[in-house]
Amino acid sequence: MTSLDDRATAPRTPAPGAAAYLPGFGNHHVTEAVPGALPAGRNSPQRAPHGLYAEQVSGTAFTTPRHDNRRTWVYRIRPSAKHPRFHRADARTLLSSPVANPAPDPNRLRWSPFPLPAEPLSFVESLFTLAGAGDVRMQSGVAIHLYLATRSMEREYFVDNDGELLVVPQAGRLRVATELGVIDLEPGEVAVLPRGIRFRVEVPDGTARGYVLENYGHHFRLPELGPIGANGLANSRDFLTPVAAYEDLDEDVVVHQKHLGNLWTADYDHSPLDVVGWHGDYAPYKYDLRRFMVLGTTSFDHPDPSIFTVLTSPSDTPGTANADFVVFAPRWLVGEDTFRPPWFHRNVMSEFMGLLWGAYDAKAEGFQPGGASLHGCFASHGPDRATYEQASTAALAPHKVEDAMAFMFETRLPVVPTVQAMTAAHLQPDYDDVWQGIQRAFRHPL
Repeated sequence: MTSLDDRATAPRTPAPGAAAYLPGFGNHHVTEAVPGALPAGRNSPQRAPHGLYAEQVSGTAFTTPRHDNRRTWVYRIRPSAKHPRFHRADARTLLSSPVANPAPDPNRLRWSPFPLPAEPLSFVESLFTLAGAGDVRMQSGVAIHLYLATRSMEREYFVDNDGELLVVPQAGRLRVATELGVIDLEPGEVAVLPRGIRFRVEVPDGTARGYVLENYGHHFRLPELGPIGANGLANSRDFLTPVAAYEDLDEDVVVHQKHLGNLWTADYDHSPLDVVGWHGDYAPYKYDLRRFMVLGTTSFDHPDPSIFTVLTSPSDTPGTANADFVVFAPRWLVGEDTFRPPWFHRNVMSEFMGLLWGAYDAKAEGFQPGGASLHGCFASHGPDRATYEQASTAALAPHKVEDAMAFMFETRLPVVPTVQAMTAAHLQPDYDDVWQGIQRAFRHPL
């Protein structure tokens, strides 16, 4: 795996066959795979260059204020309207919110890593929904999925009309070919694929496992920094958007479409990834979590985990999130007279956690890479017994948390686990036991 230092000094010119990118978060990018593919000075000329078709992809309403407006003009070999009818398909284990669970479980939940299936499954076929919040029809809330892919998508494509997808690889690389370019992903990196953008996922290592947050609400954005000032957390320059790349393929392919929680398919006679050039700010992007600039205390106590927010999807209630993506990246712990792991707490927000590698500093055992935990609103949680005993008696020399990467999906909405997640063989029935050994230490002063 390439180190951060290597990445910082590497040239921007990609190796042969590697994906190429344009830096910056939310930028209006201009890119063409063939010189002259973009018209000069206008979006929709009478005849677009090279016999291409001009088409606008609007990620927001036309009249959305400029600072939130997202749209991209694409210049493609065929208009995307050229396709036959879609027909309902079997969504397998892919579900949407509201989750049909007659008795949502309020207990603290944890899953061991899901093993890769023996059968060949593509990224889309393998999506397994663990939980959901809100309502896809109201464009509010999220769904949380795992992917357990054992084959690449060949002449198969996917488009999610319901929400943007935050993809978090845990094991195995992905190559995501989209209408607007190609993204290469490895564990430690994440990608956001916008609603309505078609893509295909290849699995270069033969298998891949990871997490997906499907965001029905406002587009992800960088959180406000407030008194932090102008710099810190995830920096805009480190987000990468792919340059234009296209497939000129006149063969039969299948396009899967997720629409209002159901899966539909259509047989195309060409690849939908035929955009030769584009300009705009509605596009996929990726980010390396190892570039997150962690901030923390240099005196005592430690701040709320919101200080680790990479991306946020705001809700209509100021100060609360439809979804937050939080990362617990390598960092120094130096707080004096401070219990340094996450403290015991109850939270109005619902918290879903995953582990990419290493050991999470609040759980000494049981929370494994590729596993997951869900603590619903006001569920009491915190360090397990072993972690508490060690952290409450440790010598408080400066200590660096390294060789570990954990993350959290958080939402203000109640998260409902799916029935299939509650009946999965990998749900840990004894998760509550990690706190049962904690002993009373109170002694009334005489």
